[in-house]
Amino acid sequence: MNDQSSKVSKSRGVQTIETGGRILTALSLAKNPLQLRDLAEQVGISAAQLHPYLVSFREMAMVEQTERGRYQLGPFALHLGLSRLRNQNAYRETIARVGALSDELGLMVTISVWGMHGPTITYVQEFDGRIHANVQVGGNYNMTVTATGAVFGAFLPKSITRPIVEKELSDSEFQRRAFFKVDQAVYDAAAARAKEDGYAITRDMPIPGVSAVAAPVFDHTGQMQLAVTVIGPTGYIDLEKAGEPVRRLLEFTGDLSRDLGAGAAA
Repeated sequence: MNDQSSKVSKSRGVQTIETGGRILTALSLAKNPLQLRDLAEQVGISAAQLHPYLVSFREMAMVEQTERGRYQLGPFALHLGLSRLRNQNAYRETIARVGALSDELGLMVTISVWGMHGPTITYVQEFDGRIHANVQVGGNYNMTVTATGAVFGAFLPKSITRPIVEKELSDSEFQRRAFFKVDQAVYDAAAARAKEDGYAITRDMPIPGVSAVAAPVFDHTGQMQLAVTVIGPTGYIDLEKAGEPVRRLLEFTGDLSRDLGAGAAA
């Protein structure tokens, strides 16, 4: 079988499959079932060219036709999506990608999940000793004085986070050692800002000279699974919204959340 008969070359895939992929993508993005002509227009082919694809997809249950003759994804498409989600692991996926983010920004990046004692550091991607901070796997971020704590407070139920926050605020030794005084109102305001912005920052806090930005990663249920935190020297890390660390972190967590299925039902 030659390249021409199979429509395959080293630099190009199977054209019919690529067209089929565009059809399924258009249906997946549609908020309502589509008429044949509207789907053809979105895919960029004629209705006559589109129809054979839909016949085959209907045979596979990838596409189904409504009583009004419109097209939408079928049950097999749902099974494929569920299979993808079952094999996704937020933590594994984040670890696989976080090294590139650290290298790109030239900053330390950590992954943390919610544990018995609050935000628990599960992975640290070092970067050439730019900072000296006690950030170790197995350690905990404080809820009330870190960007990571503000993010968890913003996107986890208060019934889960409140006991840790109250414990920190009532701990006289913690308050004595803290460089910044934080009360319930200050913390609540920080969590509210994180909820609105989709990320949180801390400057020179809790360690003078060290600043950070943190953002959440969500799964297909819309639940926060973990936080990714970028840490660097205050004079080096740009904490402005348009700055590269914040912008790239939000792109990173946004892409990861989408790959884990977040927002798929929206």
